[in-house]
Amino acid sequence: MSSLYLLHKPYQMLSQFTDTQGRATLANVIDAPEVYPAGRLDYDSEGLLLLTDDGALAHRITHPRHKQPKTYWVQVEGEPGETTLKALRSGITLKDGPTRPAQVRRLAAPNIAPRQPPVRYREAIPTAWLEIVLSEGRNRQVRRMTAHVGHPTLRLIRVAIGPWRLDDLAPGAWRKETLHAPRTKARTPDKRHRSRR
Repeated sequence: MSSLYLLHKPYQMLSQFTDTQGRATLANVIDAPEVYPAGRLDYDSEGLLLLTDDGALAHRITHPRHKQPKTYWVQVEGEPGETTLKALRSGITLKDGPTRPAQVRRLAAPNIAPRQPPVRYREAIPTAWLEIVLSEGRNRQVRRMTAHVGHPTLRLIRVAIGPWRLDDLAPGAWRKETLHAPRTKARTPDKRHRSRR
């Protein structure tokens, strides 16, 4: 059996256990031996990060062939119109090529904990919330997509990866699940990333 940890990664925390520059890391919020992130979440993004002690499970979660959809709640600057939403749904061309079609819908402001520090409020510029579901995982993709259509991302929260959901986990909190599937041998992630030195 494999252990899977669902963590609500706070804003301005690295998706790793060590840092030479003194920034917050996963070691600040979770102390589970021999676990490794299955994927990553940007320093300035919040939300669901999966960790596991099973290298084969991490591979199944992160490999593009398995196409685990990732769901994000995104606060953007301005109020995107239907034409903009259709463009995001259809796929847009970024510097590294066209994006795959995405699921995009408007979202009422979610009932979530305030970010620390908070998003800068500008009275003259409205904001809107979108739910965006991607089937690919390019570097900073959501932020680049919303900027491309003229609505920069102000706050980004990942709420689901495949069947796993953030639900009511508070920032910095985590829960453990045990997966009843046989473990298979796979290359163990580089343990240097897990060192606490």
